[in-house]
Amino acid sequence: MDEPLIFLDLETTGVRTTRDRIIEIAALRLEHGEVISRWHRLINPGVRIPAPISQLTGIDDAMVEDAPAFDQIAAELREWLGDAPLVAHNARFDHGFLRNAYQRAGLEYHAEVICTLRLSRRLAPQHREHNLAALLERHGIASPGRHRAMADAEALLALWKQWQREYPVRRLSDEIQRQRRLPSLPPHLDPGMIQAIPGTPGVYLMHGENDLPLYIGKSVNLRARVMSHFQADHREDREMRLAQQVRRVDWRETAGDLGAQLLEARLVKERQPIMNRRLRRAGRLTGWSWPESASRPELRRAETLTGREAAEMMGLFRSAREARQALHRIAMDQGLCLRLLGLEAGRGACFASQLGRCRGACRGDEPLEAHSARGREALSRLRIHHWPWSGRLAIGERGPTGAEAWHLVDHWCHLGSADSLAQLDALGGATGRFDVDTYRILRRFLDGDGAERLSLVTLPRPADALP
Repeated sequence: MDEPLIFLDLETTGVRTTRDRIIEIAALRLEHGEVISRWHRLINPGVRIPAPISQLTGIDDAMVEDAPAFDQIAAELREWLGDAPLVAHNARFDHGFLRNAYQRAGLEYHAEVICTLRLSRRLAPQHREHNLAALLERHGIASPGRHRAMADAEALLALWKQWQREYPVRRLSDEIQRQRRLPSLPPHLDPGMIQAIPGTPGVYLMHGENDLPLYIGKSVNLRARVMSHFQADHREDREMRLAQQVRRVDWRETAGDLGAQLLEARLVKERQPIMNRRLRRAGRLTGWSWPESASRPELRRAETLTGREAAEMMGLFRSAREARQALHRIAMDQGLCLRLLGLEAGRGACFASQLGRCRGACRGDEPLEAHSARGREALSRLRIHHWPWSGRLAIGERGPTGAEAWHLVDHWCHLGSADSLAQLDALGGATGRFDVDTYRILRRFLDGDGAERLSLVTLPRPADALP
């Protein structure tokens, strides 16, 4: 390559591009195969350098105490870098740190990057390890002072020159141009895999080492949504962690958005991906149940209920504490007895009755039946929306490509999906447990503006299939 190249390496206080800070920058400008200029600075990060970073790099707080802050050298460095492409190992990391540092300094910086990690995977796919230490050892390149920016930048240049000796010029040039033509992707991902993702509705699954589930998401345009994760990795810590750890992406197409959301909610709970939080924890919600035969309400975990039991639930809360607080407020508003509701220990008349805040069911001034009826009626205002259909509901949707899907639901439980209404017969005996995420998805679609685009068919409920 005859164009100028910048071989760059950074040392930082951590791996989070939006939070952590640069502590050392080293760069080499290569033109016509020769290093014509070097740039090296220690940077005062404005925060303490963690002990593990100091042990790894040898850079401690005392060394950077009198060093300039990044914004003090930002303009000088920007002029020196010019518009030349950056060559770095795991280039998304270094480029992401630079972009965020410039953004904090009130400046913009964008550069084309050539990632030697991705390049190595293309040049030598037979090898498993492609980190810089492994590459240097494999090619017999000595590099004293590793984990200091200038030493690593020089090692990277030595590796580059070794590749130029080992591979034909055309091969190396083709791989570099191929990388520059393709969208910027994490180095461990096969670009061909991403190109194969369709631009249709569905669910995507990102896997790490040993097929560890990292993240599950949904979209009406799978390819665009997956790519958006990698375009935002310099701005968001989670996206950077995802880009660093992802090894494989697969997907499942759906006819439309409803099917994608229902499938996402189910798969997140089945696979428990480590970077999904919202849908993983929603099943822990609790609510009140007050059967006619009971004298007081009882707390139930939502995920343990059948659909019909869930339909009798009074409110959904993130914790038992929130549920009790809500019941306490209702009791105070309606003059109910905290002791009879199970919110206060003791026997006989409660303290609130002496203050006139309880109508005295605890001391016989109000019949227990009347107290229970008032409490049940007050709590019922929090009841989950009743199931308004006489049987099971088949919900049909048609996607942008003309694909069709039908989803079988009973008492807010999603029992399964099929490509046609006729195929739902195979789900005749299916049962389900209540899931609050599914409930909210269904309510959102059935009550929202898009309800007119759905087809609704009521089906008889088998006698032996009670959700």
